Amino acid sequence: MSTRTDYIPEALPAHRAGLRAGAAALGLGIALVTGGLIAAFSLSLGFGWRPPPTRRSSPPTRCGSSTWSFSDVLTVAAGFVLRAVAGSEAIGVEISGWLVICTILVALFLALGKRRHEYRTLKGDAAAHRPILAEYGESFLDQMVAVVTASTVTAYALYTMSPETVAKFNTRLLPVTLPFVLYGVFRYLYLLYRRDMGGNPSDLLLSDRALLVNIGLWMLALLVIIYGPVWGPAWVARWAP
Repeated sequence: MSTRTDYIPEALPAHRAGLRAGAAALGLGIALVTGGLIAAFSLSLGFGWRPPPTRRSSPPTRCGSSTWSFSDVLTVAAGFVLRAVAGSEAIGVEISGWLVICTILVALFLALGKRRHEYRTLKGDAAAHRPILAEYGESFLDQMVAVVTASTVTAYALYTMSPETVAKFNTRLLPVTLPFVLYGVFRYLYLLYRRDMGGNPSDLLLSDRALLVNIGLWMLALLVIIYGPVWGPAWVARWAP
């Protein structure tokens, strides 16, 4: 008659292999965390102490409770702000208040667009997929997208004309770049409302040719406006006969 101990010798090799694999994974995780912390503190103390942004964008929510309403999109915006602040700490540059405002608004714009796409795509199963969606409605999401859209464009326009920006870049021509921002916002809204896209904002921004061209032209305009007066005379002097 077989007993339980009859199978122990046969199970030991597999058990030991599982333990070795688990120990190796734990050691690799500890090494990666330690290396990341060392690299972060080597850049700057502020960057090292900055809490890492989390991928969890939806806090625990009970269906039918409005306690955590909007906290998911606000958490996403906070994560982007933490990235911006950590980047400024890493390079030792004081972060601009305008950068924080624009980062929050753009993150909210993208997050609300994603929530609207999820709500329309999943319909009755939206709350099961993401419980906090039970607190939203399509018309309500549309209103929030409209508010954030107008706020984003207004914040960028005020940023380009602020005395701080004019003094920093020594130019009053940055408002010329506003049409590129308007086109980018309008194009994204078109894809969101007319093409039912926006479920993955990063993929959408990188796959839509019109958005990519617009971003490239916007960056080129910034380079010409900010660095043109510096590089232009030197380039002309270099190639002039």
